[in-house]
Amino acid sequence: MGRIVTVLLLTVFLGTACTTKFAKIMKSKDYEYKYKMAEQFYANKKYPEALRLFEDIFPYLKGSQRYEDMYYKYAYSYFYIKDYLNAENMFKSFVENFPASTRTQDCEYMRAYCYFKQSPKVELDQTNTTKTMGLMQAFISTHPTSPRVKEATEIIDLCREKLERKEFLSAELYYNLGFYKAAAIAFSNVADNFPDSKKSDEYKVLMIKSYFKYAEMSYEEKQKERYEKVLSECNEFAERFTDSKYLEEVNKYKTQTLNILKKTGKNE
Repeated sequence: MGRIVTVLLLTVFLGTACTTKFAKIMKSKDYEYKYKMAEQFYANKKYPEALRLFEDIFPYLKGSQRYEDMYYKYAYSYFYIKDYLNAENMFKSFVENFPASTRTQDCEYMRAYCYFKQSPKVELDQTNTTKTMGLMQAFISTHPTSPRVKEATEIIDLCREKLERKEFLSAELYYNLGFYKAAAIAFSNVADNFPDSKKSDEYKVLMIKSYFKYAEMSYEEKQKERYEKVLSECNEFAERFTDSKYLEEVNKYKTQTLNILKKTGKNE
């Protein structure tokens, strides 16, 4: 127990000592000393302390040869403490202030990457996800030979998958709530918006299922038209997805629909 107390007291003492030392650095009027300490904190990965010192010496270094390097490290300090909102802004400002810098390409990528890091759960607003895609695509177009093109492309694919998933969940919600027409349109939109998706046939069969439910629940005078829509979609599915694992299910909907129309005389 005594050893634990000693360790705790030592930890508190060292923490207080470090806080006192940093406070003295901040109060110093020697900007060269502050710059030296900011560089030291940055090198030692103590980014919150580095940030505060960089902010304090900004006016002192502006226009000097060291300004660009400090600006770059200032932006990265925000990134390393996971303040992606401010990091994005600083990477953007770096590009605007130092367009001819050899670090501009890196900052362009990092700005886009900061938006990616702010991309939320799929259920939430995906503005940052869309922004990521736009900026990553712009990076690829501007720097086609960059070694980061592969990574940028992979991030775009991840963002596209998230947007696809979000649209699918919205369509699924319509279906679960019994809004079958809205669900059919939504599933169709997912398939149209993501034509290269591996799940295109799944979205189409869900659309057919939704249209079938919609026709089934319709007033009698509307059923013929709506069942014919089901048939039309079934035929289109069979032509487009000849090897789909859902083809048998689609054919069942087609047969069931034809039988309903024949039984009720609505196929005349």
